[in-house]
Amino acid sequence: MKILAIDFSSSLNWNSSTYSGEVIMSLIVMLIIAILAIVIGIVFKHQDPLKPDQNVFVLLIETAVDKLEAYTVELMGPKWRPFTGYVFGLAMYIFFSFFIGITGLPGPLVSLTCPLSIGLCTFILIHATAVKANHWKYFHRYIEPIVFFLPINMLSMWAPLLSLSLRLFGNALSGFALMYIDYYFLELAATAILRVPVTMPLNTPAEIWLAPFVTSWLHLYFDLFSGVIQTLVFISLTMIWVSQEDPDEEAAEESASLKQAPANT
Repeated sequence: MKILAIDFSSSLNWNSSTYSGEVIMSLIVMLIIAILAIVIGIVFKHQDPLKPDQNVFVLLIETAVDKLEAYTVELMGPKWRPFTGYVFGLAMYIFFSFFIGITGLPGPLVSLTCPLSIGLCTFILIHATAVKANHWKYFHRYIEPIVFFLPINMLSMWAPLLSLSLRLFGNALSGFALMYIDYYFLELAATAILRVPVTMPLNTPAEIWLAPFVTSWLHLYFDLFSGVIQTLVFISLTMIWVSQEDPDEEAAEESASLKQAPANT
């Protein structure tokens, strides 16, 4: 794992100072998602809507889209239903970025550039939605309650970007670092316990004799379970922060009625 993780970018013919292994893996993840999207489009294009679904792959995709669409409507409101497409693409990118760590290659999120980029997308969506909904009144938020709070409000506007980016980066980097340490000590343990040399014939690392019994479970946690959790947290915060800048009318009326209910009783 450490050999792949450290020397991956230098093994390519590109300039490693410009194209890091994490950025290259990000491009690979996006390529995988693009190919998967094309395959899904082809499969559904030839799917007869009048016949019951017999394809397990089609059922899984339909279920995933329906569940995510329902979750989007629940958090954002009915008028935000088209936003499901963006959320689905974002969720796939984050999940695959974690999941690809099972291969031992550096995940895209290990570099701050990638989580900062997708965090910036959410940041732009938040303020673009606010400007579209409030027009010139958007700028009034920065002088509330008085003009004296302008510097503080200008600093607080960056909180969503920092929160989303650093949360993803911290979880991905900590998982990668812990797996690196585990592989290192398992190599030492395999060398000491199994009495095998550090390098076997065909350059086989010593940790291959012991690592599968331990690291497989750790990969399930750091690359699969953690990936699902962080994906859910990121898309949930994105939907909440974007929708609160332009709340759905039905959701706003429901919220207002709930606030008035205690007074009426």
